[in-house]
Amino acid sequence: MIRRKRKTVPVRGPLTVLALACATLLNSCGGGGEGSPACTSNCTPPATATDFLTVEDVQKVIAQAVHEATARNQRATIAVSDRVGNVLGVFRMTGARTTFKITSNKGVTGGLENIDILPDTFAAISKALTGAYLSSNGNAFSTRTASQIVQENFNPREFAQASGPLYGVQFSQLPCSDLMQSASNGSVGPKASPLGLSADPGGLPLYKNGRLVGGIGVIADGVYGLDPDITDIDQDNDELIAVAATSGFSAPDDIRANRITADGRTFRYVDSESLSSNPSQAPAFAALAGTVVSAVKAGVSFGNAASGYRADSGALAAQGAFVLVDGTNTNRFPIRAGTDGLMQANEVTTLLAEALKVANRARAQIRRPLGVQAQVTVSIVDSNGAVLGIARTPDAPVFGTDVSLQKARTALLFSHPSTAADIAALPVAGYLGAGGNPVAPFRTFPQWIASSRQFMNDPTFLANGQAFSNRAVGNLARPFFPDGISSGGEAGPFSTPYSNWSPFHLGLQLDLNYNAIVAAATGGSPTSCTGLSRARNGIQIFPGSVPVYRGETLIGAIGVSGDGIDQDDMISFLGLANASRALNNSIGNAPKPKRADNLEPRGIGTRLRYVQCPQTPFNDSSEQNVCEGL
Repeated sequence: MIRRKRKTVPVRGPLTVLALACATLLNSCGGGGEGSPACTSNCTPPATATDFLTVEDVQKVIAQAVHEATARNQRATIAVSDRVGNVLGVFRMTGARTTFKITSNKGVTGGLENIDILPDTFAAISKALTGAYLSSNGNAFSTRTASQIVQENFNPREFAQASGPLYGVQFSQLPCSDLMQSASNGSVGPKASPLGLSADPGGLPLYKNGRLVGGIGVIADGVYGLDPDITDIDQDNDELIAVAATSGFSAPDDIRANRITADGRTFRYVDSESLSSNPSQAPAFAALAGTVVSAVKAGVSFGNAASGYRADSGALAAQGAFVLVDGTNTNRFPIRAGTDGLMQANEVTTLLAEALKVANRARAQIRRPLGVQAQVTVSIVDSNGAVLGIARTPDAPVFGTDVSLQKARTALLFSHPSTAADIAALPVAGYLGAGGNPVAPFRTFPQWIASSRQFMNDPTFLANGQAFSNRAVGNLARPFFPDGISSGGEAGPFSTPYSNWSPFHLGLQLDLNYNAIVAAATGGSPTSCTGLSRARNGIQIFPGSVPVYRGETLIGAIGVSGDGIDQDDMISFLGLANASRALNNSIGNAPKPKRADNLEPRGIGTRLRYVQCPQTPFNDSSEQNVCEGL
């Protein structure tokens, strides 16, 4: 079923002034297509010579962190990254813990819970990258923000509320991803995060002249966890050390998470800024007591080829698109025909263009000022999971690059008739616990398939070609079914039971990635996160993707990520519908009888949802119900 949430409709910004600003920034904004200009508001200027962290900047950030840690009698490990994940410096204070423990403090066993053998640098770097990757020039999110949006309720402990809007996003940006770059690939990003995205307070974005330039991550307490209760105000040492580090590089007040809403709730940025030191009195970097674990270097300016992202000069330039490039400035994912012979290059081009046109008109959800356009990444894959094209708008958050591809592949994977057999053939997730000792797995992969078939009362489930969107997959991957209804309910078939659930032990999504995460964390170099050819960078379980069909035949999928999950849903679903019209119905959305919203698990009167488009979605019109009937 197509659903719409009722949300507060923001007042549109002064489009006339912004349009004039856009006219002076044609290199960034690009020309507009008919009825869908590439830039109508919040145009992002090209990167300038000052939009990066210098060596002196990185040294200052680290010194300010060490100064606050000393004032708090803490011994911290501190990491700084640029916007695309290049590690610009890691410093370990004398006496700092060299390992940390992963725990939700819920008494859970299994998954990643209680692992305590990983190096401190992994936690600090993951926090820094999270601060940089979740943020943009229109929103500043922290690892505390991440904690708020990945838990079983939104907000955490608000019972009878659905799960966090980015539930599962922590398992993205992984070293096993075929999209994320390794440290050895020069300066081009996006770089992989050792532990994916972090929900442990102590990671913040860094800004310079009001522009996002990187992130800071701190671990001093030896615990890699999350904030399970946002109703109180924590005095968190990791976070306060990070706050001190951002002095002179802090996020503009107006774009911080606490100024941004979703479903009428504001996000959290930091709990406290009550410092014990004066950052202006921090000692010189050379005088710090500790070890330079990773040598200090300058970052790169985002949007230039050296960063791995630049403006497209090809078929999508008219939509103001940016693409990913390698060290030779060559597009890493140029538009191409499917490796299976099913989708043509012109169809991929049209689909990407139509999705970007929708994005350029769409009202952003998680961006300031109000009334600006959405900023997203769009990925297209064929029926084998091969990438046929990736494009993004100029200021989309970096995390959405990998996530958009995960979403596309998830819609493909769960819609493909061979998925049950492919998953059942995977080796068991080899859980580790304290001291690196083995822990019994929650389920083997054949058991995951069997239990899901029992739950759905369908012995052909995941083998019958039912069309799944990411929203529908997510409906089945929550610790309560229906989502958020804990009274008398049970876990979805892709989730662990709530009694042994945590964001570090959440079910099938983690199990598919588990062996590759552990291999990468212990020195290996896995080339796939899952062992599934259709989901090499892992799956994602929050909304924003749909499968692509030619008649009754599955030929690929589209995934969108960046500026609000309902916006992501709309851009993928409506973009595909518009592309279908432009291509005389040669491709299109799944036939209605095949869609997962026909399914009623357990026969309890609750159907799965397919997509959910936002209310009053566009900045340039008052249209409503734009996805109805498609």
